[in-house]
Amino acid sequence: MRINKESGRYVTHGRLVPVEVATAVAGAEVVAVDWEPVLSVARENAAAAGIAKRYRTIAGSAFDVDWGEGYDLVLLPNFLLHFDAATCVRLLKKVRQSLASNGKTVAVEFVPNEDRITPYVPATFAFRMLAFTPAGDAFTARELSAMARDAGFRDASVSSIADSPESLVRFER
Repeated sequence: MRINKESGRYVTHGRLVPVEVATAVAGAEVVAVDWEPVLSVARENAAAAGIAKRYRTIAGSAFDVDWGEGYDLVLLPNFLLHFDAATCVRLLKKVRQSLASNGKTVAVEFVPNEDRITPYVPATFAFRMLAFTPAGDAFTARELSAMARDAGFRDASVSSIADSPESLVRFER
């Protein structure tokens, strides 16, 4: 998701996150990027939440469609884990180029420890990605930092999300 504070524009990849953001941030315009069948449901959710006038969609691959630029936040909820590291770097480069000078990028991911066997849920999530994606993985903090640097970010920091097996990943400019 991308947020431009000046314009109040938000862009996200995901289903409910954009609706939640627009509900939480009064006046925010949200733009969701995803496949049309997903966006159809998302538009229904936006209408039900009363934010349809502030909700716009861009159908297609996040890798291929034009997002524009000048955004203060790009949110990638459970997205990077579907791809290999090189593909993630390609997307992160696109994300970085779409940001305003003070823009931020945040992802939500299952991040196993460096031993790749703990904690249990993030570590086993790597197996799920192996089974259900062509090249996905649950990346360690070190791997996420390497991807961040390869994409032109300074680094990536990982922090726990309370009561969740997922982590918040901040890509630092």
